[in-house]
Amino acid sequence: MSRSGYTLPVFACAAAIAALHWLRDRKTLTLASIDLIEPAQIAEIPIEQVAGLSENTALAIARSDPGDNLDLTKDTPIWALVEWREQGDDAVIIKGGEGIGRQLNADDKPAIYAYAQKLLQENLQRILAPGEKITVTIILPEGRSLAVRTSNSAFGVVEGLSLLGTTGISQSLSTPDQLAVFRAELQNKASRFETLVFCIGENGLDLARKLGINPEQLVKTANWLGPMLVEADVLGVKEILLFGYHGKLIKLAGGIFHTHHYLADGRREILSAHCAIAGLKSPDIQAVFNSATAEAALTYLKSLDAATGSDWVNKVYSAIAETIDVRSQEYIQSHSESGKKVTVCGSILFDRDRKIIVKSKTAGLLIGKLC
Repeated sequence: MSRSGYTLPVFACAAAIAALHWLRDRKTLTLASIDLIEPAQIAEIPIEQVAGLSENTALAIARSDPGDNLDLTKDTPIWALVEWREQGDDAVIIKGGEGIGRQLNADDKPAIYAYAQKLLQENLQRILAPGEKITVTIILPEGRSLAVRTSNSAFGVVEGLSLLGTTGISQSLSTPDQLAVFRAELQNKASRFETLVFCIGENGLDLARKLGINPEQLVKTANWLGPMLVEADVLGVKEILLFGYHGKLIKLAGGIFHTHHYLADGRREILSAHCAIAGLKSPDIQAVFNSATAEAALTYLKSLDAATGSDWVNKVYSAIAETIDVRSQEYIQSHSESGKKVTVCGSILFDRDRKIIVKSKTAGLLIGKLC
């Protein structure tokens, strides 16, 4: 059984609480109690160091522990600088310091997302007396160097890491233990809805909510798309909308139904094959094939469209989306023992800016029901 840990926002919040306690009481906390909110439980987080920098400013340091999850942020120090403030209406202002990424598609705002904001606001406001105001700056000293080993830039986050997540608990997304968690969530939601939306990760979940899809119909799959599709069919789910970043979801068009890159890739081969079928010229196909990432390949196709007035992005990605639908239903059929009509699948692919590239025909029908 793998050991679960906590997500980055929890350690940022713990450090902020420790720094605020020093400002309030001149006491050094060794453990900070955090209300995780999601889930509704208290976590005790070790504090590594606390220092008063002035009468009005304190710094505290926690260290990331995601449990047995293969997370590159393991043992990363997280600093919180807390300052008393007299001006402004907000009791707690949260800023991103060094190592916290910037969101290129959101006016360079720090990549401190909704759960992290809520966690910090609620936990810190409970400590503040009426009228007290603070500014909290979260710093990840190693964030900039670690970010180059992530796919953050594919989603428009640069120069650091994100405080991302919808829960305080960190679980490995690729272990059988985590698949059991996802299946349990699927079983619960399949008992209530005939149409569900599968999202590989947090970006898909966040975008789906913003489009107005009922959060209760969203199911996180991580890389376990194949087993989750089969499970949904067994449970009697009639329709599934596959909603994901094109660099991940494109693998399904090649029959790859466990999408972790350690197991299989093939993205450039799949994309290049569809470019060839669509009639793209050989030099352009080679440019797509030689692109460093799926995002770079998409950017190349967009540049072709802009230069020639063509419609390659729509032609290629529409074909990919339709192929994903067909391959998904074939996958379910091949694992089905009932002989009954299998679950209908539609797919929506989005880019690094969380803008939808294409919807398959089936997805267009399903999104009308969901939003």
